[in-house]
Amino acid sequence: MHYKVTHSTVYQYNEPVSLCHNLALLKPRSTATQICHKTQLDITPLPDIINEYEDFFGNKATYFAIQQEHKKLVVTVTSFIENTNTRASLFNFFESAAWEEAKKHIADPMPENAEIRQYITETPMTTYNEDIKAYALASFTPGRALFDSANDLMQRIYADFRYTPGFTTIATPVADVMKRRRGVCQDFAHLAIACIRSLGLPARYVSGYIETVPEGGAPKLTGADASHAWFSIFIPGTGWVDFDPTNNQIPSFQHITIAWGRDYTDVTPLKGVILSSGKHKLDVAVSVTRM
Repeated sequence: MHYKVTHSTVYQYNEPVSLCHNLALLKPRSTATQICHKTQLDITPLPDIINEYEDFFGNKATYFAIQQEHKKLVVTVTSFIENTNTRASLFNFFESAAWEEAKKHIADPMPENAEIRQYITETPMTTYNEDIKAYALASFTPGRALFDSANDLMQRIYADFRYTPGFTTIATPVADVMKRRRGVCQDFAHLAIACIRSLGLPARYVSGYIETVPEGGAPKLTGADASHAWFSIFIPGTGWVDFDPTNNQIPSFQHITIAWGRDYTDVTPLKGVILSSGKHKLDVAVSVTRM
């Protein structure tokens, strides 16, 4: 499938901004099942300094600074994506090894496991407690395959938690999400990651988009027309496998990956600092169009 993705971010300031420094992670990365053929980044006003590089996780990052007075900042990214991921083709490759065996394999001090183990340690956004660990153990029962356990966890989060925009903020602790059983895609991804890490297994946070117009006139998926998030686990012998608890599905060609990291702070779409006073208004618009 071929897609055109347009992501526009507009900041309007009540008072003039004389200086701003920003870091954007808005350019989709290429993966084994996704090719980013072209990406165009437009910034208004034009930056005085701009630098593009790959961050620690291999994501496409752009640093820019505007050193002229302005009352509005517009950042628009247009990307052309080819997605070859099909959910059905994945099931032939999943191994049936128990999650405990996978944990032992990942704990082996082999050089290739070093990169994977960085996703085991909890972060401030994925801090777990006994309630979260108990919730995880209901899916990760003794001897159960790692894929089956993660898939069951995804299905339970979808069934047990209510998608409620505005009920949480990015600063809401995952323990509160667990207690209140409400949140949005970022919360559900963080909760799943906290569950998996509480058992000593690696899980990473994935940011991206969902196609805005599903096939056959089906209802629009939750999370469309906005940035989306899901989680991924590492299965020895298979690699990283994605799960979307917000929509209760294994991501396929409708999911477009931008970046991944340990949690949201590693993949924040746009963040920075400004030299100004007063409040500002933020508007974000996303369009995913099948070509």
